[in-house]
Amino acid sequence: MNIAVLTLHLHLPMCQSLKEKRSRIKPLLYRIHKEFNLSTAEIGLNDHWQEGMVACALVSNDANHAHRVLQQVVEFIPTCFPDLEIIDFHIENI
Repeated sequence: MNIAVLTLHLHLPMCQSLKEKRSRIKPLLYRIHKEFNLSTAEIGLNDHWQEGMVACALVSNDANHAHRVLQQVVEFIPTCFPDLEIIDFHIENI
């Protein structure tokens, strides 16, 4: 059994409040969960208006498959959410 975790550091330009930030991150988390069947959560930078930390987790019997799926998530975000910028990401197999 392999567990893979993707951690994303996002920049949300033009956000002026935490409420606006949540209204932009929540659809992202829902869409990733729906499209890729991953567990998703906001995990950090909760008090910053224009930045966020998001994690996605996947359990698989093949580490390569898990890595490929999480890489697809990284490629999916700019195409479906062009208003969000990925500052950094990290994929880790546990």
